[in-house]
Amino acid sequence: MNEGARDWRESIPRGLPACEPEFEQAFDVFEPSDLLSPLVFSSPHSGRIYPARFLAATPLDASTLRRSEDAYVDDLFAPAAAIGAPLLCARFPRAYLDLNREPYELDPKLFGGALPHFANTRSLRVAAGLGTIPRVVADAREIYGQRLSLEEGLQRIESLYKPYHAALRALMERAANRFGVAVLIDCHSMPSNGARDPMLAARGDKRRIDFVIGDRYGASASTGMVDIVEDRLRHRGYHVTRNRPYAGGFITEHYGKPAAGWHAIQIEVSRGLYMDEATIEKNRRFEAVARDLAEVIAELARDVHTGEALSGERRAAAE
Repeated sequence: MNEGARDWRESIPRGLPACEPEFEQAFDVFEPSDLLSPLVFSSPHSGRIYPARFLAATPLDASTLRRSEDAYVDDLFAPAAAIGAPLLCARFPRAYLDLNREPYELDPKLFGGALPHFANTRSLRVAAGLGTIPRVVADAREIYGQRLSLEEGLQRIESLYKPYHAALRALMERAANRFGVAVLIDCHSMPSNGARDPMLAARGDKRRIDFVIGDRYGASASTGMVDIVEDRLRHRGYHVTRNRPYAGGFITEHYGKPAAGWHAIQIEVSRGLYMDEATIEKNRRFEAVARDLAEVIAELARDVHTGEALSGERRAAAE
């Protein structure tokens, strides 16, 4: 690990309570041999270590639980190291704890007893059963056979959620300090059967979306950066939309502060492009999709370095 890799670790909280024996650490960070880019990659939903106690407590089988997992997204974006950027990956699954939520979006239907006053119990995500600790998975299937104790829920947040976000913030701070700008690429996948462009569908066009680029409708990143990602994916033949139907979640909103030099872009990849969604296995196109993504992020890194990607006028000038 390079010398710069130690910088961000100094700001990770110590002494947090242990959660499950499978999670001696909440995440992995894959560092480049040399830190050359202000890009920071985060894969919060690709964790695939399912705690034994969790599996014993759910009536659902593993394949149903894994339908909420962004399977292999960490592998798709592994080429980040080649451009000199780190990749942060959760080890635990989304069905166990969702990092793309506020820390305390807690579902009253999931927990026994009263929730703390600081809990957000009224968000739309909580109403759908998709809070920080999800109550449902896949087609609104209940994950648990009985209610959880509040203590267990708070322990997951303390031991897994907070260390991950502390690491992500530290990586962004390191990039900003080193390069004067930090660019978060928040990496996700989406079910192919739900990846349809609502505007095209209204006109009878049933083409599926390959990629959705989310920037919170221009609020989380420089328009020039988003233009580059969108244009380069389209150039490679993919059907790409922006902010439809996914504009970015808590991570994009929380870390995207362009005026302060922090940019956040969410990339959603259709699972049907790179995997068999029934068997949750990589398909024959996986390597080609990973190669295309590697080229696109290399081009983004180059344009961020030259300053072209920081311009919000790139598309207007090209037109």
